Amino acid sequence: MTYTHWSVRVIGYVIDVLACAAPNIIAGVVSPDSDGLQVGLLALSLLLLAYNRWYLAGRTGQSWGKHLMGTHLVRLDGTEPVGVLRAFLRDLAHLLDTLPCYLGWFWPLWDRKHQTFADKLAATAVLGGD
Repeated sequence: MTYTHWSVRVIGYVIDVLACAAPNIIAGVVSPDSDGLQVGLLALSLLLLAYNRWYLAGRTGQSWGKHLMGTHLVRLDGTEPVGVLRAFLRDLAHLLDTLPCYLGWFWPLWDRKHQTFADKLAATAVLGGD
């Protein structure tokens, strides 16, 4: 397996975001003025995010987007799976990717292991999908 190219990672991430935000997107189209519905579906979106990005990716190495793109989240030390807590902390660390003008999100374009700042902090990488 090889380190996943940036473009494949972006597509997988977009799939994850759209899948988790789908309830809010649908609510905005169907009933844009219903605050109660929006709050309920926001909670559903957060549950989907927790299940997909933290539980599923932590336990199997694949969120829905990673699965569709044929990629895996792995620990650099070779231990798999990364675990729910590490997957959560990695996503939290993506805030650091955003702070310096989104530089961390583009770091995989020239990094040897195609890692974001969050990957470096969590000692993870994304493999496959070439």
